[in-house]
Amino acid sequence: MSPLNIHPALAILGLFAMSAPAARSDVEYIPFPSQEELRSIQLQAYACSRDNDAEACSSTRELIDPLLDHPRLPSSCKDVVWDLLQVANKVPKNSFQRRDAIDQPAKRLSIICINPAKQTAPKPSQQGGLVPQQS
Repeated sequence: MSPLNIHPALAILGLFAMSAPAARSDVEYIPFPSQEELRSIQLQAYACSRDNDAEACSSTRELIDPLLDHPRLPSSCKDVVWDLLQVANKVPKNSFQRRDAIDQPAKRLSIICINPAKQTAPKPSQQGGLVPQQS
């Protein structure tokens, strides 16, 4: 029998490939934020925009900051979180533009950041539509 000639780089690559599934099994599952969590963030953001209170605005920022590092949230959700994070600050004079700048991303939060596995496709209508002609 002749010994197998294996290139050292291939041997290292093979060992790495065999150890990769074991490394992935230690990853902690992080669930999507619940609808209740998203709703509480929304309500806190609305309080920040309405009252222009430093405590309400800092609380809003503390609630939404962990969502930026959430590994399962899509980038569209993180964009909304980033927008809200940028505008949720106390300002000297509360204006309609400021309130709207906070309220709009807060509204989109519960629409864009929901768990895609829980979304259901709309059922097709049972009435109407085209009927093929039979010849």
